[in-house]
Amino acid sequence: MKNKDLFAHLKSRRAETLCSLVAEELERMIIRGELQAGDRINESELAQMLNISRGPIREACRSLEKSNLVRVVTNRGVFVREMSVAQAAEIYDVRAHLFGLAGRLAASRISLRDVAELRDMVAEMQEAKDIDTYYPLNVAFHARLVELSGNNRVAELYNGLSKELHLFRRRGLLFRGDSMALSNQEHVRIIEALRDHSCELSERTMADHILAGKARLLQRVKEEGLEVSETGLGTSKESE
Repeated sequence: MKNKDLFAHLKSRRAETLCSLVAEELERMIIRGELQAGDRINESELAQMLNISRGPIREACRSLEKSNLVRVVTNRGVFVREMSVAQAAEIYDVRAHLFGLAGRLAASRISLRDVAELRDMVAEMQEAKDIDTYYPLNVAFHARLVELSGNNRVAELYNGLSKELHLFRRRGLLFRGDSMALSNQEHVRIIEALRDHSCELSERTMADHILAGKARLLQRVKEEGLEVSETGLGTSKESE
């Protein structure tokens, strides 16, 4: 490869890497609740905060649009996607089946070291005092469980669906004061089933965990009496 071509190739790779890092940071901001449904992504502020140009941010937003995390509105900007309750419920159902399948696969191959790691993660979640601390740990725990299935395709599909539900899952966990404790009790039962290498019980326990999260979300929506539109919950910030 000629020097000129090599330089162009390396420059392109650096741009791709920067774009990926920006996309990851935007995902983290959504997970932490710093960006919420309907929020407009301010490219200028984000570029200043990250000390980069606006180009990689635009590319990152295009990538997140493909993941259904944001949507681009012509002449308006980029907004964190809003989703109807019905759409969220459908995704929960699909996730439940994928998570259950991951449990069945993981049960046959999990090691004592893996079990100890999962217990440590649950212990850390039990120490969390608020949703902002708990939620990222919960996301990491779920991702690790799916990773232990050893099936990359299952993990890819599950993680893609999970990204779309970050905002709704935060609502589900916040439904009432004991929601985080209830979720952690379910985590403990999952680990016990995996430890015993029970494929059927692991599948059922992990699927039930996702469906319990769905139930908490729907109850939260019902209790709050939130207005449900075709595109999302509540009032869109795009109209402000």
